[in-house]
Amino acid sequence: MRELERYYRVLELEPGATLEEVNQAYKDLAFIWHPDRIPLDNQRLREKALKKLQEINEAREQLRSLKTKHQIPHHSHHSYQSRQSHQPRQSHQPHQPHQSHQPYQSHQPHQPHESPPPKKPQPKTTYSSTNPQSPNYEPPKQNPDLSGQDFSSANLSNKDLSSRNMSYANLSGANLSDTFMHKVILRGADLSEANLFRANLLLADLREANLRNANLIGADLSGADLRGADLTGARVRSGDRLLVKLIGANLSGAIMPDGNVHD
Repeated sequence: MRELERYYRVLELEPGATLEEVNQAYKDLAFIWHPDRIPLDNQRLREKALKKLQEINEAREQLRSLKTKHQIPHHSHHSYQSRQSHQPRQSHQPHQPHQSHQPYQSHQPHQPHESPPPKKPQPKTTYSSTNPQSPNYEPPKQNPDLSGQDFSSANLSNKDLSSRNMSYANLSGANLSDTFMHKVILRGADLSEANLFRANLLLADLREANLRNANLIGADLSGADLRGADLTGARVRSGDRLLVKLIGANLSGAIMPDGNVHD
């Protein structure tokens, strides 16, 4: 419980905040602690910002996982049945004087005029689509290994793909905006022309990944491994301003957006 309260404190939220409030608080704090907003010569403050981002990411990941797990209550129907079984049947007491005229009913568990207990309204379930291009598509959570899968042009916006193995997967043209991909494995994956606007790729493995012409504006690649990745033509700037977080990223041998190989 103390850990849960700490996650809320990190996101500056009251305990019990909704999933929407968690996501909004994460976006606000990620913007405030964006390392690119800190002068390059202030290394101490940039390191502090990176540590703060890691705490924010962890808090959001844990709270999202908890709230997704408890979205649909499974105990409501049983609780209702339990309450019904312990309630005294007072509705028969006014008719007790007449029971002597109808002895055959004395052993009946329910009188003929007794109405059945009302049905408890069941929570509405939203079913996920199995089509990767559907807005309701949800990657299978029971199987974190998605290596080599075809997600081309899939709508994965705002999904949680943290720690998944998606090496050599086809994500060309996929919508990954605002997607949570903390520590995701995307080695050798095809992300050409993918929309990674504000995607969280903190500590992601992107070695030899194809990021040609991908939209990386606002993406967080802090601590990511981009060795040998191809970023030719990728969108990373607005004018002269770099709008991608690359604090601590390993770019050795990566082909940069302008075509030059990073030393």
